[in-house]
Parts: sequence; structure tokens; C-alpha cells
Amino acid sequence: MSSTAATITMQESKAVLAIFVGGLIAGALDLTAAFLTFGLNAPRAIAGGLLGPTALHGGTGTYVLGVLLHFFIACSAAAIYYAASRLLGFMTEHAAVCGVFYGIAVFLMMNLVVLPLSALHFKGRTNCAGSFRGCWCT
Repeated sequence: MSSTAATITMQESKAVLAIFVGGLIAGALDLTAAFLTFGLNAPRAIAGGLLGPTALHGGTGTYVLGVLLHFFIACSAAAIYYAASRLLGFMTEHAAVCGVFYGIAVFLMMNLVVLPLSALHFKGRTNCAGSFRGCWCT
């Protein structure tokens, strides 16, 4: 193996590790906030974005799917940040400030684009007595 190939492999493994760790940290913090805000059934609502409203009453498989989807989204957001930071040097020089603004951008993207297009969306007044703590009801 040439030294160039070894260097590229080392850089790729560092990138994957950074993305994975960043996604795990962001996902764990966000899932904790979801548990505190919406209760322990929050992963079912996350799975509901893919499966629809019936996921709110799903079992263990639905719950696990919601957790996996949540961490997939968090790792995807971390991968996008990592890729952008390779192109825009100021994102690594000012990581804290850029991270805060990126977090706001991810929040807005999820709430204004992803959730309205998901299979679990509510329009208008909804009786959410059967769901957990009024998840996303208006």
C-alpha cells in the first residue's frame, strides 16, 4: 500500500468517526429533549413520519424504528456539516458559532419542510387525546 493510499484511508476513517460521533451526540441530545417535551413515546411519532398516524399506537418494532430513524437523520445532518466544512474553512475555524447556526437551519428544515411532507402531519385542529401528550397538534 502506498503512503498516499494509507493517508487517504486514514482521512476517510477520521471523517467517518467524526460524523458518527457528531451524529450520536446530536441525536442523543435531541432525543433527550424530545423525551422531556413529548414523553417517552416520541420515537413512535418519529416512525410516524414514515409509517403514518398508526405508528403512534405501534409496538416495540415501531419504537426501535423511530430511534433508528432519529439517529440516521442526526448522522446525515452531521455528514452534511462535515462535507460543507471541508469546502468552507470558516466552518472549522468558528465551529461553535457555525454549529449553532447550522442547528437552527436543521431545526427550520425539519419543521418547515420535512414534517409537513411526512406521513404524520396534522392539518387544523385535531383531537390528540389518543396520542401522547398532544404531539404536534395545533
